[in-house]
Amino acid sequence: MGVMETAPLQILAHRGWWTAREEQNTPGAFDRALAAGFGIETDLWWQDGNVVISHDPPRGSALSLNDLVDLYVRHQSAAPLALNAKCDALAGINRRILAPLAADTWFFFDMSVPDMLAFRRASLPFFTRESELEPAPSLYESAHGVWLDQFASDWVDGTVISRHLHAGKAVCIVSPELHGRAHETAWGHYREALASAPGSAHRVLLCTDFPQQAREYFTA
Repeated sequence: MGVMETAPLQILAHRGWWTAREEQNTPGAFDRALAAGFGIETDLWWQDGNVVISHDPPRGSALSLNDLVDLYVRHQSAAPLALNAKCDALAGINRRILAPLAADTWFFFDMSVPDMLAFRRASLPFFTRESELEPAPSLYESAHGVWLDQFASDWVDGTVISRHLHAGKAVCIVSPELHGRAHETAWGHYREALASAPGSAHRVLLCTDFPQQAREYFTA
């Protein structure tokens, strides 16, 4: 991952840096995130032969992945970009769309296991997933990193983070508020874990609805 900020981890703005939910996955939210130096997590679908940004099946016009890449270029950003594969067959994506981005800053995640095999065959960077429901991440050896999801409980701790870092994987922690829970206690656990793992800043990411709060908290 590219260097983004002085925090002991890299911050991904979940669907951009938005102040109201209707701003999620919009050009304004992405522009605000990149202007502040945050990375971005967003959702991809196919629509009429194009790769577009939408959490749900797209209807009508939708922002294209090309448009988001253009924003990155405009901001000269090397912040990480996490691309949630919301449908199959995205492994056939044209690499030229993402070619203008800095090397080793973007990755795909959340695809089905059969589709993950296609990403591996195409040598596209992807994160596998570990959660309460998936204690053994699929295709772990081939994955560039691990998406640590917390659907029902705050189970990610320093032991989990260290295990993956020692295996040579990057990790992205899904902050509890993405699943409707308070985040403060969990963030404290992450901060303690990172304090005991110097040099891991470029390999640990936090996907959050509160990017500015996260920056202030983890740099305090």
